[in-house]
Amino acid sequence: MSKPIGLLGGTFDPIHIGHLRPAISTMERLGLGEVRLLPNYIPPHRATPDSAPEHRLAMVRLAVAQTPGLTVDDRELRRNRPSYTIDTLTELRRELPHRPLCFLMGMDSLCSLNRWHRWRELLDHAHLVVSYRPGWTADFNDDVAGLYRAHGTRDRELLHRRPGGCIYLIDNPQLEVSSTQIRQCIKAGNNPQYLLPDPVTAYIREKGLYQGPVL
Repeated sequence: MSKPIGLLGGTFDPIHIGHLRPAISTMERLGLGEVRLLPNYIPPHRATPDSAPEHRLAMVRLAVAQTPGLTVDDRELRRNRPSYTIDTLTELRRELPHRPLCFLMGMDSLCSLNRWHRWRELLDHAHLVVSYRPGWTADFNDDVAGLYRAHGTRDRELLHRRPGGCIYLIDNPQLEVSSTQIRQCIKAGNNPQYLLPDPVTAYIREKGLYQGPVL
């Protein structure tokens, strides 16, 4: 069986090291064949992105251009409707019926998973790989706790042997960098260098992004 494909969704408004470094680390530690970044069109649980889809897609492409193993999948931007994860996983499973898929998320997303659209069906199509902070206790509600009892595993090899169906926790702490922080930095006229790849910084300056009110 081919190596699993990692999937990382987000608005990427803009993409930054807090997205990229954990994606690279997870890919290396779990032996993933690649990690596909999936820019959202309209995220169901967050505010509408500040910059247009074509700008966010361009920045993601610039960010991954020189990073082996990271790729871009623009299918959610081409739908022109809210980006539901279940729709993306259903499409990918049809395209790759036997390939293991690992949807990457943070512990905060797992804790609120029961608010996601058709959340009980996600594991029919993929594994959930969840980054958490060592020593941090997850506060699962009853629905999510039941899901984790049924599908949680510490066996990394199951992510390779099965197409989906497992929840795997990985101590891959998220960097304390946010897109909101970067937009505020730029709006204030400050330098965001080292928070995001240099080609992305150059693109933002060239296009004059994030100069207006920050959402």
